[in-house]
Amino acid sequence: MNNNNQILFPMVAKTLFGFEEILAKELKLLGAQSVQTGVRNVRFVGDTGFMYKANLCLRTALRILKPIGKRPILTEQDVYKVMLDIPWEDYMTNGHTFAIRATVMMQRAQNSMYVAQKAKDGLVDRFRNRTGSRPSVDKDFPDVSIHLYVTDKFLEVSLDSSGASLHQRGYRTITNIAPINEVLAAGMLLLSGWNGESDFLDPMCGSGTLLIEAAMIACNIPPSLNRKEFAFQKWLDWDNDLYTKIEESALKKVREFPYRIKGYDKAPSAVRKAQQNVQNANLSEFITISQDDFFHTEKQQPEKTLHMVFNPPYGERLPIDVNIFYKRIGDTLKQSYAGTNAWFITSNLDALKFVGLRPSRKIKLFNGKLESKLVKYELYSGTKKIHKLKST
Repeated sequence: MNNNNQILFPMVAKTLFGFEEILAKELKLLGAQSVQTGVRNVRFVGDTGFMYKANLCLRTALRILKPIGKRPILTEQDVYKVMLDIPWEDYMTNGHTFAIRATVMMQRAQNSMYVAQKAKDGLVDRFRNRTGSRPSVDKDFPDVSIHLYVTDKFLEVSLDSSGASLHQRGYRTITNIAPINEVLAAGMLLLSGWNGESDFLDPMCGSGTLLIEAAMIACNIPPSLNRKEFAFQKWLDWDNDLYTKIEESALKKVREFPYRIKGYDKAPSAVRKAQQNVQNANLSEFITISQDDFFHTEKQQPEKTLHMVFNPPYGERLPIDVNIFYKRIGDTLKQSYAGTNAWFITSNLDALKFVGLRPSRKIKLFNGKLESKLVKYELYSGTKKIHKLKST
């Protein structure tokens, strides 16, 4: 193991809006230092082993960036100078391919593609000046992914240690019309308080994403265990022995799950896809999926607590009469699912009025570009007043 791998350095975990606090909590539980939340990101400090662990184990991170330079700039032309000055030979060779992604917050900048082009010129000119040849750009499958964060005052240059977004877990090979992002699914579950201490139901399970993420949380299985690769595996300092050690340590923390995780979907094709994805994730022993219409079901074990999280149609991509549909959600929960904590996400905020139940929580999130609400309904056995009397 390389001693340099024990040197601490700053990192940035990117996430979805609304998940900053739960990502910070995840990082602290993993052992990150100097954790600070931002907007759609959390900054922290760790060593190379922790960078590997963060990519493998974080459920609500989209990617892990390693900043390697931050310089003041005045114009887009300064981007070229900054990139020319960075010792790229420490991170790659001229035989590597690379890609640059830019997030530009400059008021006077032309566009992110122009800034990325200036950055690319600076990087390749450094190699050309020193070696006489230059690395090539590969936007689809680069060996080294570089991320720029540009404001009117500074440029921060980072290496992207993840590569493909961390929501691409590796288990979901087939999906339905409107699949939910895996990071969004995991974040919803964590926000709902799901910890694997009861039965779980997704009554509109689609391709099975919420079921799989729920099982991985319940069993403490690293979410990216099924991924084929991370970007850091192509870096010059890649330490395979260290990564193996990190992975083995994470797997030792997997725990037993004595409850049931169940999914319903009324479409036979969705059931088949979900079952295939569950099989891909090696979670068939924990998850049962059946073809059922939620509106014709009832709670299977009335005396037990049930945790329910689902992603109903919004009327965006799946044609439904939303008012009737959401009224039926409320009626089914009320009549058939007493003793349940039910959570669901929707971007159709008007439709929530037809549920006919008062949500005990509303959390603003985004499903893709759609502003959405994650809502919680507490279904009591008997009336709410009786439930409160029993709990006092």
